[in-house]
Amino acid sequence: MVVVREADANSSLGARLPRFEDGRLLRGRGTFTADLPPARCLHAVFVRSPHPHALIEAVDVTRAGSAPGVGRVLTAADLPHVPLVDAVAVPGLVKTPQPALAGERVRFVGEAVAMVLAESRALAEDAAELVEVRYAALPPVVDPGAAPTRPPLDPALSGNEVYSGERATPGLEEAFAAADHVVSGTFTSGRLTAAPMEGRACSATYDPVVGTLTVRCSTQSPHLLQRKIATCLGLDLAAVRVLVDDVGGGFGQKIPASPEEIAVALAARAAGRPVLWVEDRRENVVAAPQGKEQRVELALALDADGTFRALRCDVLGDAGAYSFNSASALIEAYLAAGLLPGAYRIPETGWRVRSVLTTKAPIAPYRGVGWTAGHTARELLIDRAARLLGRDPVDLRRQNLIRPHDLPYTTPTGMTYDSGSHLTTLERAAKLVDAANVVPGPTADGHCRGIGISPYVEPSGWGSAGAAESSWSFASHDSVRVEMTASGAVTAVIGTPSQGQGHTTTLAQLVASVLTCDPRRVRVVTGDTAGTPLSTAGTRASRVATVIGGALLQATERLAAKLALVAGHLLGADPADVSFRDGRAVAPTGSVGLAEIATAAVADPAVRAALPEPDLTATAFYDPPATYSNGCVAVVVDVDPGTGRVDVLDAAVVEDCGTVINPMIVDGQTLGAFAQGVGAALYEDAGYAADGSPHATSFADYLLPTARCLPRVALEHLESPAPHTRGGIKGMGESAMIATPGAVACAVAAAVAPLGITVDHTPIRPHELVAPEE
Repeated sequence: MVVVREADANSSLGARLPRFEDGRLLRGRGTFTADLPPARCLHAVFVRSPHPHALIEAVDVTRAGSAPGVGRVLTAADLPHVPLVDAVAVPGLVKTPQPALAGERVRFVGEAVAMVLAESRALAEDAAELVEVRYAALPPVVDPGAAPTRPPLDPALSGNEVYSGERATPGLEEAFAAADHVVSGTFTSGRLTAAPMEGRACSATYDPVVGTLTVRCSTQSPHLLQRKIATCLGLDLAAVRVLVDDVGGGFGQKIPASPEEIAVALAARAAGRPVLWVEDRRENVVAAPQGKEQRVELALALDADGTFRALRCDVLGDAGAYSFNSASALIEAYLAAGLLPGAYRIPETGWRVRSVLTTKAPIAPYRGVGWTAGHTARELLIDRAARLLGRDPVDLRRQNLIRPHDLPYTTPTGMTYDSGSHLTTLERAAKLVDAANVVPGPTADGHCRGIGISPYVEPSGWGSAGAAESSWSFASHDSVRVEMTASGAVTAVIGTPSQGQGHTTTLAQLVASVLTCDPRRVRVVTGDTAGTPLSTAGTRASRVATVIGGALLQATERLAAKLALVAGHLLGADPADVSFRDGRAVAPTGSVGLAEIATAAVADPAVRAALPEPDLTATAFYDPPATYSNGCVAVVVDVDPGTGRVDVLDAAVVEDCGTVINPMIVDGQTLGAFAQGVGAALYEDAGYAADGSPHATSFADYLLPTARCLPRVALEHLESPAPHTRGGIKGMGESAMIATPGAVACAVAAAVAPLGITVDHTPIRPHELVAPEE
């Protein structure tokens, strides 16, 4: 059932609470990795390749090593280790390990070949300019379509194709043969960089006496980083401790362990002093992992009445220089194919997926992962079909969307949508932008108007089962701990750090909803692998609310059962008759506050005598089943055919993430994802020139959307609670980033179609929209 729910005044669940952490962060009292340099630390600066592809013939560090304030200058030969390689199992995927420092060959502009350690960042930067590297340039590999025919970038491989696979349902070819119409097209998505406010940063301190390493890092996955460092350095897992403070944004870029983080850990051990590295903006734009780049060939088979019968795709993914982390060669292309049908009833599907190595920064997860490019391509193709049939694009989608009576619905690619509001979100979004009255094409002022509507499905709350439904084999379960002190305050200890999502608030609301206490009495603690329960996957894939939230609900229910035992003893009541209301335990014989219960459990000898172990700590492990959020993005754009300028005039996002914990935080996630989606569609370009040099090296040429680029967005929440997850919760972190680029691209395509202009890639560049001269 789909509802729009008003929050219960007596419950924290669904309440629009301002984020607890904002007072500290907005006053500049946040604590980030760079704010806590270890005592006596050396500052690291990397020497990076100016070439996209070259052999390293020699590295001379003599002058740099004698520069003022320099402690050590390190090259690959100084830092033996096991290179980074991923453990995610996808049959047929070839892995190409990435070293901390390149020793024999560089494969993209910005790859690190040496690191200078000095008493200050400034001294290290000065000395880095004195490192002399002799390169023998090799031809770059920039075009992914040509990559399979080029000499292999990794001499250990026979070629540059690191994955090729195909699947099809049994009736695919028959459906295409019987179709009344087949619409096809090729679409490309550009490269993006996550551009977090805080770039990557880490410090490392090695204790040679006991052989332990302490790393402080701006990461989304502390336990994953701990495992990677231990493996690369040959240390026992227990010897590595990872600390995480505030993290100034991540968007997926900080999920993988990076080679620079491994290098810093190795350098601390080699130099015998702590080492701190803080990435600058140029490094982040050029050398940090990037996302998205794909080429998607699609064909849609339809009946004469517009019913979708089959969809086929050929996806080519550009993995960049290495396939080393988070199955990075497939994080885009493979996932695009898996979500191919989206929210539509399409009986037959087939896909071919390939991924190749090129001389570009490696691909890693970025908000919306592979789903964004495939979704955008499909929505553009559906709009083409609507124009072919003379149909309204909203109506054609309405005809083919999954209906309530179809649920649960299993797609031809193996995903089972347990619940949702696919049709309702479309109707609401279309109404919010007054779609019925927007006429695409030229307007009286000589501009062109267009509307785009983009219903989406988001695989969310990835537990191990959700990963498996996406044919992605990795563990994605978590454990948590909930404790009550003698004062009645509660501490929730988790292994997933926040990068701005508001975990401190939403997770406190979940705990408080069970105990019916004030959420401000719940403290959420994370950021130390030595003291937090294991999070196998960290903060990624819209999983925290579902996986961590579900575990916290379970653990808090166990804590509540312990509190009921003590309350029953104090009230002379059967614990089964004890319930919680307004922060008190209530029984037929009376009530008692949480603080009184907690104090009695700790200090009352009579309670000890009656209940020998009145322990007020509870733990829980949770690995939820797969669940899927959904929603719809609608936009109206104005295109000036004289200049190619695009203005987004109106927009609406209607989302359904099951039970809403805090609508204000959902709003923030949605608006942020919408802004990123507009950037991906119109502005952001981390692509490469034919010679392998990056288009962008700073925010002067990597264009981010600003407030001037964005309209006021109408937001609406629906709720179709997940039937199989704790609390009915689904994730929504990818949300509008999956669908907004498609909505914008469709709107622009509708606006300029009467001019004979076709939109088949993102970002859409202004010069491509200038009307041809008659």
